[in-house]
Amino acid sequence: MYLTDNDVTALVELRVTPQGGDGYEKLAEKIKKYPQVKTLYLMSGAYDFLVMVSGQNIKEIALFVSGKLASIHEVQSTTTHFILTKYKELGFDLDAKKADERMVVTP
Repeated sequence: MYLTDNDVTALVELRVTPQGGDGYEKLAEKIKKYPQVKTLYLMSGAYDFLVMVSGQNIKEIALFVSGKLASIHEVQSTTTHFILTKYKELGFDLDAKKADERMVVTP
């Protein structure tokens, strides 16, 4: 599934309590299987995982986070940030001025 211009994207931070020596790996395997998950990182800092998710609307993402991610036993807390405007992504300037391709109409 590829993202379209109409999809909503969110970054979800997860604070977890891993179980055992390979707890982060087991959690990552579980989380990355969901089709809504587009990107998954293990990070340093206040949160353990950063998850990029997409959906058709904010409600769909909210239901996924509360129903699937937050319900995982090892997940202590989640923080969700919805992306409002993308200016640059993967090195590409998304705000570049587009050429006006409309035809000139004169009276």
